[in-house]
Amino acid sequence: MKVIQIRVKVLLKENVEVDDIQSKVCGVIDYSFSKREALLKMHNTNMYKFYCFDLPYPVEVDKVYKKNKVYTLTIRTIDLNLGEFFSNSLLHTETDFIKILSSEVKIIPQKHIEKIYSLTPAIIKNESGYWRDIMSIDDYERRIKENLIKKYNTITGEKMDEDFRLFSKIDFKNRKPISVKYKNIKLLGDKINLYITDDIRAQNLAYMSLGAGIMEMNSRGCGFVNCKFLKNEEY
Repeated sequence: MKVIQIRVKVLLKENVEVDDIQSKVCGVIDYSFSKREALLKMHNTNMYKFYCFDLPYPVEVDKVYKKNKVYTLTIRTIDLNLGEFFSNSLLHTETDFIKILSSEVKIIPQKHIEKIYSLTPAIIKNESGYWRDIMSIDDYERRIKENLIKKYNTITGEKMDEDFRLFSKIDFKNRKPISVKYKNIKLLGDKINLYITDDIRAQNLAYMSLGAGIMEMNSRGCGFVNCKFLKNEEY
């Protein structure tokens, strides 16, 4: 498994508030998928998409991305076909709000990971609202692990032995839930730190999460993570 990172330069054609930028990025990616039948079918199917993205950088102090300014968007995937698509076919795609200008591709090396930390909120999507209203912290921690194992099993075709500890500690970086706009509603999530154990299965899942995200709605810009390697290197 390889985590492919594509950094694209995007030009904004209108001012966009930070709360709306994820939907605008989704719009340009979804539009680009419409040009390929297989990707359009994937997009419209309820399945793991195996890609994720961060907020465009830099985020403005006033939380409004500026018209006619160029930003850097980071997209990651563990799907080789998507990696090729994002690095090549996404170029020069344009919507009313965003134009893709260029891309730079690299493979993130697999090293020993000390922790992963979310840059966009990790979301559990359900009909009952925010997870703290219906789940215990133990259930939440179990959900993180189960979600990653299901992704791993799906992408590899294997069945991972689940008898191991994924992380030794979890920290919540927000005091109150973080809202994410999705269609006509707001979903609530959290930014978290996960301190990964030395178990090889935990290490493989942590590496995979860099390209597939944690929890749900990763293809909508949620659960995007970076990592800190054991030798104090941050990615």
